[in-house]
Amino acid sequence: MSALTAPEIILRPVVSEKSIDQSTHGRYTFRVHPDANKIQIKAAIEELYATDKVTVVSVNVLTTKAKEKSRGTRRGRIKGFTSPWRKAIVTLAAGQKIQFFEGV
Repeated sequence: MSALTAPEIILRPVVSEKSIDQSTHGRYTFRVHPDANKIQIKAAIEELYATDKVTVVSVNVLTTKAKEKSRGTRRGRIKGFTSPWRKAIVTLAAGQKIQFFEGV
């Protein structure tokens, strides 16, 4: 497998009530590549947000499981699954912040 670049590792920030609330405490949540490890995620965050001069203190990674979803149509019930995905919760050093949620 080839080495992943920073934009390939960090796919996008997770925008939810909980993640925005945690961002006030220096913890940011990102959707990440399924094969990325904590060391790669830390390096990618520090590279992508170098203009903010962030220092990553810790990285917690978890995989959300696929959930069963069903919906009704004229022809009956259709069952399917959501896709599993991986997210990383990144804690920055005290007093540092990433400037993408300002004004939200």
